[in-house]
Amino acid sequence: MDLPGPIHDFLLVFLGSGLILGGIGVVLLPNPIYSAFSLGLVLVCISLFYILLNSYFVATAQLLIYVGAINVLIIFAVMFMNGSEYYKDFHLWTVGSGVTLLVCTSIFFLLMTTITDTSWYGIIWTTRSNQIIEQDLISNSQQIGIHLSTDFFLPFEFISIILLAALIGAIAVARQLGIDGISIGPILLTGFITTLATLAARPVTRDSRLFHFLMLAMYSGQIGSFSSQDLLLFFIMWELELIPVYLLLSMWGGRKRLYSATKFILYTAGGSVFLLIGVLGIGLYGSNEPTFNFETSANQSYPVALEILFYIGFFVAFAVKSPIIPLHTWLPDTHGEAHYSTCMLLAGILLKMGAYGLVRINMELFPHAHSIFSPWLIIVGTIQIIYAASTSPGQRNLKKRIAYSSVSHMGFIIIGIGSISDTGLNGAILQIISHGFIGAALFFLAGTSYDRIRLVYLDEMGGMAIAIPKIFTTFSILSMASLALPGMSGFVAELIVFFGILTSQKFLLMTKIVITFVMAIGMILTPIYSLSMLRQMFYGYKLFNAPNSFFFDSGPRELFVSISILLPVIAIGIYPDFVFSLSVEKVEAILSNFFSDSFP
Repeated sequence: MDLPGPIHDFLLVFLGSGLILGGIGVVLLPNPIYSAFSLGLVLVCISLFYILLNSYFVATAQLLIYVGAINVLIIFAVMFMNGSEYYKDFHLWTVGSGVTLLVCTSIFFLLMTTITDTSWYGIIWTTRSNQIIEQDLISNSQQIGIHLSTDFFLPFEFISIILLAALIGAIAVARQLGIDGISIGPILLTGFITTLATLAARPVTRDSRLFHFLMLAMYSGQIGSFSSQDLLLFFIMWELELIPVYLLLSMWGGRKRLYSATKFILYTAGGSVFLLIGVLGIGLYGSNEPTFNFETSANQSYPVALEILFYIGFFVAFAVKSPIIPLHTWLPDTHGEAHYSTCMLLAGILLKMGAYGLVRINMELFPHAHSIFSPWLIIVGTIQIIYAASTSPGQRNLKKRIAYSSVSHMGFIIIGIGSISDTGLNGAILQIISHGFIGAALFFLAGTSYDRIRLVYLDEMGGMAIAIPKIFTTFSILSMASLALPGMSGFVAELIVFFGILTSQKFLLMTKIVITFVMAIGMILTPIYSLSMLRQMFYGYKLFNAPNSFFFDSGPRELFVSISILLPVIAIGIYPDFVFSLSVEKVEAILSNFFSDSFP
């Protein structure tokens, strides 16, 4: 927008002030309606910033603001739930509020100083590239970089920090209203993986803005599902997340993208029918007024036959998303055709929504039915580990092989949920977090390899280790994490699931020994397909002397994404108590329903 310099600077200061005041309002205003308006003010100011700045020169900077803006939407899903409890439990001034106010105030003055000391209007964007050439900046590329960093990146970094400061209070309020130990882990995982997947999608140039918008729309649906304390809102967010995934698959996929996208939507929409029937059945049962609140539904008693019907309906919906065999066949096709940044979201987050639903709804709302079906869950989970681990080595497509490994690892989560023990359920939650990191990292590295060699079939690869040693190193380390190498998060998660089965009071000793033995066979099969994948990709001489302009090693962006995922994998493997500290209280509360005096 071409405006005179003083007017331009005044509007920037005005919008910056509105952004900061709105962020403080989200944190401090006790009335949720006023907080919602403050949140709207934040988002409007961000939108006006883009209109005002014409920031087409550095397109990647918009991702920082978009991610921050969508992050603030976390509070939307919980702000209007349990309104009376909000007023009863919320305290206006807390230590967190004071710290947030201090941070926001400090950054306010820093932002104002930066804006007033720099000439925003002096930045010439790409729409006026001809005028850039006429200026003396063209003679010194270093000076262009200095101008961009001081006049563009620094103020926008301040704005993003303000959004994160507002998130401190927003997440505190959300935690107080609806986010508990079961959902806090998947929510943090979702934000972390989505941010890295957005960075990984930088090579996408065709309709890149629509691509990133769909990724963040998918993110909002996932966050809404994990943080919802209302069954109807849970269903709406569950469905909202499907539309962006379908568009991402059908528009930016491989040759069979329409087939895989259609297969995905048919499977998931079919499962959603069962989810909708179950939600409406619970909401309308035994009450003159419909109630969809999780806490109210958890305290509701149902006839055994009706509870079993509800359990089966929800189980089918979550089995499609997890996936649980035989409803898993959409997953390899989807991963095989999707862009690797989309695969990161599918493997890292979308699959975990099914496991989360099994814990949040099937296990918490229907303890009697879950106790009846838990032996069958153990059997299905065991079969899934063996079946997927046996099928994976036969896949020529690299991403399909990784997809089947994801199906195999989801079997450990199913077994942990079916064990009905605090150790097993904590292990399942840890496996949700662990595989979210590892699965996303493997698909990212598979995608970066494809960017260089333009090959998807493993039997056509070979000899890449010398040409791209950084990718080879990170791929090898994360493959070891996938096969449960000690010191990595996968080893701790699967080991704790083993202990959960062995310490479960639900099963006889001989049954537990047989289940553990079969699970151990699955763990033996995992190194077979993981190590053979590494051998086919990186060893040999097929591509050693192949002339290819794309054959270069990891750049800073790819290394940053890989290391950012690898560090939590190692940290959780060394110190898993951090994850347990989030979930242990809620796990005990859920399992108390299974061991109460009234439980048959």
